[in-house]
Amino acid sequence: MSAIEQTEAARPRGTRLPRRARRNQLLGAAQEVFVAQGYHSAAMDDIAERAGVSKPVLYQHFPGKLELYLALLDQHCESLLLAVRTALASTTDNKLRVAATMDAYFAYVEDEGGAFRLVFESDLTNEPAVRERVDRVSLQCAEAISQVIAEDTGLSEDESMLLAVGLGGVSQVVARYWLSSESPIPRDKAVELLTSLAWRGIAGFPLHPVDGQLSAEGH
Repeated sequence: MSAIEQTEAARPRGTRLPRRARRNQLLGAAQEVFVAQGYHSAAMDDIAERAGVSKPVLYQHFPGKLELYLALLDQHCESLLLAVRTALASTTDNKLRVAATMDAYFAYVEDEGGAFRLVFESDLTNEPAVRERVDRVSLQCAEAISQVIAEDTGLSEDESMLLAVGLGGVSQVVARYWLSSESPIPRDKAVELLTSLAWRGIAGFPLHPVDGQLSAEGH
């Protein structure tokens, strides 16, 4: 059960929940409010009301609005990184690996909770703690992608990282455009188109030989 689902399940006031369940419920309520209103317009009163709890209960778990926002941001940055790493590990066929990684970004953006807005469209990026987290997850995703590129092509660390930043950036920007424009193109077709574009570039780099054998499939 997601945090937002736990919020719906625990909406009525007066319900006593275990501490972890209450925390998840509050995070789910906060996500709904922050996504809908942005950080600056959201108030702790709104979040408490959305969660069906009193403000003192909310403050028992989170000392302030920024701490609550950062806890939520940490949760969804971890989700994005896990999705990218899982996609990269899902196959050794490089073209399918590119497609899986692209789809990970599309799935993350398409999630009905709208958490991607906290990571990619935050109105609080001038806050150092927020900027650091957003930059860190972007870097970690790029590092995961660049490791695969380096292993399979023999390109240098710097060259692989440059390509990886490009792939990750293109994926999230196009996925956000696809969602915001309400494109009639189905997600799988959008991923297929973007994969074709990316693959035409990546496939131009020769595979790195390992013990006389190609290191991966997909060429």
